[in-house]
Amino acid sequence: MDTVVSSAGELPPAPQNPAGPAPARRPGSVRRTSTIDMTWPEGRGTWLQLVCRARDIFTPPAGGAPVVLAEDTARVRMAMDRTILALECDPPRPGIEKLVGSRGGGHLRHALQHVLPEEKAKGSPLYLLLDDLSGASLISTWAWSRWKDDWLNPPSGPPEAPRRPMEGICTGFRPGSSALRRDSTSSPRHNCTVVPPLARPDDPAGWHEVADLQGVSMRRARRIDVWVDDLIRVDSHFQDSASVPEGGARTAVHEYLLTASADPARGTLLSVAADPRTLPYRECSTAAGNVGRLLGAPVRDLRQIVLVELAKTAGCTHLNDALRALAEAPILAEEIKARVG
Repeated sequence: MDTVVSSAGELPPAPQNPAGPAPARRPGSVRRTSTIDMTWPEGRGTWLQLVCRARDIFTPPAGGAPVVLAEDTARVRMAMDRTILALECDPPRPGIEKLVGSRGGGHLRHALQHVLPEEKAKGSPLYLLLDDLSGASLISTWAWSRWKDDWLNPPSGPPEAPRRPMEGICTGFRPGSSALRRDSTSSPRHNCTVVPPLARPDDPAGWHEVADLQGVSMRRARRIDVWVDDLIRVDSHFQDSASVPEGGARTAVHEYLLTASADPARGTLLSVAADPRTLPYRECSTAAGNVGRLLGAPVRDLRQIVLVELAKTAGCTHLNDALRALAEAPILAEEIKARVG
């Protein structure tokens, strides 16, 4: 059943409960980690650089050092309107240059399915990174809110075009939301939380190498742990964070923990729960009450199903991004089966 709220005044404050570093790796599990680091090499109001990294590791059942199963990196240059200007990846993929000219959003995701269908089929780390370009670039400019009071105003040139009305695009911007201004544009005042580093201090190998960025930057980070008992089990972390002028710890504006289970024979979703840890507005957390709509869905199809079942005010844009990335859990479970039987 959908979460129903009569007024923002009845809602608790937006969450400020950082998830903390990654949990200890489980013996016999696969961990996927990814980061998309976003910067503006020529300054505010210019093109966006995205440095993307993702890695899959297997932790042997008897413990010991993890085994790297796959690792991908990509470097992307985007125009201010989120059109891809340049793209390269390592290891190289033939045809990836066909994504140049695609614009972040549904157009890019549609193009990705046609340009690199084999990457989607095998659930590669690269596919996660490229699919994530749309959501990551969408929130990138929030980084400037930590550095400039007038971050919504254009730095130079002609006046900014009228801001986009946001009412109705997600549960955070439902009609009557405290996140909306009188003209239906979004409020510039966001709840956010200082967050610790992603890796456990006693397990630096549990995360791929994460850059220590200087200056203004935005980062989208993910951790997806998969293990198998009688079911496929998933524990996942999603975070959007920005650097701050003081340096040191970063500040998150979106953070979720997810847990899920799936039938290993049928590949269907048996359970799923979302735990909001940091979100910009008090209304955003209510989307977590709707994730049960996905029960029974084929996990491999979640990238498409989430966009239908949790569309507009039924979902949160960033929770949807976190849920969609669970689609590769059955493939990661197969990696475990191949190594432990």
